[in-house]
Amino acid sequence: MKNMQEQVMRVLKATSRTFYLPVVRLPQGLQESVASAYLCMRAIDEIEDHDELDRILKAKILRKVSQILQTQTFVGKKMVKDLEQLFYSHRNTLPEVTLRLGEWITYSPDTIAPRILDAAISLAERMAQWVDRNWSIETKADLDGYTFSVAGAVGLLMCDIWAWFDGTQINRISAVRFGRGLQAVNILRNRTSDLKRNVDFFPAGWEAENMFTYARSNLELAKAEIKTMPQKAFEYFVEIPLLLAEATLDALERGEEKLSRRQVLAIVQNLQ
Repeated sequence: MKNMQEQVMRVLKATSRTFYLPVVRLPQGLQESVASAYLCMRAIDEIEDHDELDRILKAKILRKVSQILQTQTFVGKKMVKDLEQLFYSHRNTLPEVTLRLGEWITYSPDTIAPRILDAAISLAERMAQWVDRNWSIETKADLDGYTFSVAGAVGLLMCDIWAWFDGTQINRISAVRFGRGLQAVNILRNRTSDLKRNVDFFPAGWEAENMFTYARSNLELAKAEIKTMPQKAFEYFVEIPLLLAEATLDALERGEEKLSRRQVLAIVQNLQ
């Protein structure tokens, strides 16, 4: 298990330093469940975002992932094998985090694994739907739908994991808004690369200023509601991602592409 923990942390760090930093601070049990949940969501997201797969194939793979996961009564070797068979013909195309999806689910504690499994099923289905519609976002309502699909629902999953861990209830509305705000930051940060692949997450008529307002509004509303959150939950789940999101918005408004590694480390070290 120690070797698996090392692999989980290695892949987590390689896929997202933003989430790796708070995850390594989590206590045992909570750390495994959150790491498992994040890697599962990232594995599915990588299929949706992949540059070399066409839309028809992406949707087909995503729906097959969902179907495989829905057939599972127990999280175990059969699920891992079925997913490996699905990904086998794409083993040289898909990233490691996706190819090992089954392992990430089995890494979670048994009693929370079904909730993570359910979240992965739902995400795969929603991502397939967005691929089908070519990520067409015409209105703010469309944007709200997309940011919920990608990140707001993950916020709800984190609420359930925390409740499972120690029984504490977290404001679920703030979790959705926090997720929406984080995803809006990602949309702004990835704007250039998204347009190169002919994907536009901005509603019709929106400029960067509108998306900055959307991101900051969701983060500010989440912060107001987060005040009722237990301090430990805030420190574990919110503090670092929130500070990095706000700093990223500031950097983007200054014309920088993203936060530098030095800036990220400075923010974290300042907290410590």
